Amino acid sequence: QVQLVESGGGLVQPGGSLRLSCVASGFTLEYYIIGWFRQAPGKEREGVSCLTSSSGSRNYADSVKGRFTISTDNAKNTVYLQMNRLKPEDTAVYYCALSKGWYSRCADQTYGYWGQGTQVTVSS
Repeated sequence: QVQLVESGGGLVQPGGSLRLSCVASGFTLEYYIIGWFRQAPGKEREGVSCLTSSSGSRNYADSVKGRFTISTDNAKNTVYLQMNRLKPEDTAVYYCALSKGWYSRCADQTYGYWGQGTQVTVSS
């Protein structure tokens, strides 16, 4: 059974940085897609960034391009989301999600496994 556990959220001032981590357990597949999503109060969940293992390609929402970076440490089964130059509108619960199998792209896909989420609050 795949399990995803996020950490690294917290309160940060505008312009600050945070690094979120998502540790994945229960699978050793070569192919997968993994992504970060967020949901702010009163808003729909949106995709932030994702990675396709078959190609190594990375996608980012327009709102975070140039500020956020997704990366993986396969030895630790961990995916990271480095968030720089944070803005108040980045405030949300951030979720890690994964789907097993071969995909040509990670965007606009249905993810089968989800973490419990970690709160990120950007405020002065």
